[in-house]
Amino acid sequence: MSEWTFLTNHAIVLSYVSIYPRITARELSNAIGITERTTRKIIADLLQNGYISKDLEGRRNRYHINPDLPLRHPGLKETAVGYLLEILGWKRRGRPRKAK
Repeated sequence: MSEWTFLTNHAIVLSYVSIYPRITARELSNAIGITERTTRKIIADLLQNGYISKDLEGRRNRYHINPDLPLRHPGLKETAVGYLLEILGWKRRGRPRKAK
């Protein structure tokens, strides 16, 4: 039987970044079990599409989540990514909103 998971690596990276906003790509890749290069590519995808932003704090990045963007699956475009992150353990500040 083949191995499969419910979440993509993009969703797992986003989840970790939401809970651990100062995590490094190396720490993240070790936690998830993917290469650091793949982790950096996923972070770049999330940055480019506005799901996360980052600020430099000392020698580390601090990531910020944009919880109001919709999930990317065509059937789930009405659901904000913040709802998924909350289910996975992210603590939202303020009141949850629907995707626009």
